[in-house]
Amino acid sequence: MITANERLIKILSGKKVDRPACICPGGMMNMVTKSLQDVCGVYLPEAHTDARMMADLAKAIVDEKCFENYGVPFCMTVEAEGLGAACTMGTQFFEPHVTGYAIDTVEDYGKLTPMDLESGRAKVTLDAIRILKAETSDYPIIGNVVGPVSVASSVCEPTRYYKQLRQKRELAHEYMQFVTDEIIRFAVAEVEAGADVIALSDPSGTGEILGPKFFDEYAVTYINQVVDAVRAAGAKIIVHICGQMKSVYDKVAKINSDAFSFDAVVSLREARNNLPGKAIMGNVSTFAIEMQDESTVEKLTRACYSNGSDIISPACGLGMGSELRNVQAVLRTVETFAE
Repeated sequence: MITANERLIKILSGKKVDRPACICPGGMMNMVTKSLQDVCGVYLPEAHTDARMMADLAKAIVDEKCFENYGVPFCMTVEAEGLGAACTMGTQFFEPHVTGYAIDTVEDYGKLTPMDLESGRAKVTLDAIRILKAETSDYPIIGNVVGPVSVASSVCEPTRYYKQLRQKRELAHEYMQFVTDEIIRFAVAEVEAGADVIALSDPSGTGEILGPKFFDEYAVTYINQVVDAVRAAGAKIIVHICGQMKSVYDKVAKINSDAFSFDAVVSLREARNNLPGKAIMGNVSTFAIEMQDESTVEKLTRACYSNGSDIISPACGLGMGSELRNVQAVLRTVETFAE
């Protein structure tokens, strides 16, 4: 019988399987809800800074039949904090977020120091992956990194950063290269620690924010560097792009990832037509999972399947108030699709 790990890897390799995978990768697409914390007795924010707790909370995702993967970390601030941004660790009800920028302009990027992967939350994440690798085998371990534009705009004051992409392009590219090199170091370290797949999410690097030209110049260019490094390290990679895709499908097609993940606003049929040969992941509404009932979640899950999703998942991070039964309804429905 095929394992969940084998199924996902085969899908990401373009091979036929019995049914779609059902995952929630972590990182920006965090799967840890308040109800899950209550069931397993492991709580945020403590689990953000304790590898054993992080691994146990990731295990609860599978144990409680929510999704078919382990995914860490549970936020998208590890890289920004590692590069000097100030962050709050949040609570049981909301995730960590940046509270202060490390630099005010791309001209100051030389003041930044590389991430220390042997301390802080970067080390916690890597240690949690090592624990999961030692204690599990049938389910894929997904390590997460934040995309280059999102890290850059979390470390540098974002209003000035976006302006300087146009006004100081040479310096902006130098800064982006520095940031991307750091993301690559972290992603490769996650693979070396035992991650089977890396999920990269770049919510601030959308076509709507950057426009098609700068999406191509900055987002596609530097995402591809991370993609190529992860593949060279021996892992598969999923790239999540936020927002509408209509104006940038041709640019997205240049990204060399094994799968693409999209928001609920994106038609999966349209994505499949515009990105032939790529695995498509998504995109059950997280609003519905949190605010509607199980039958609605089941209908939306079936719609994702009929629209051609290879990997069924929430469209974004789950709302912390999502009831466990609604989250479980996604996987329970996907299991009925087996051939």
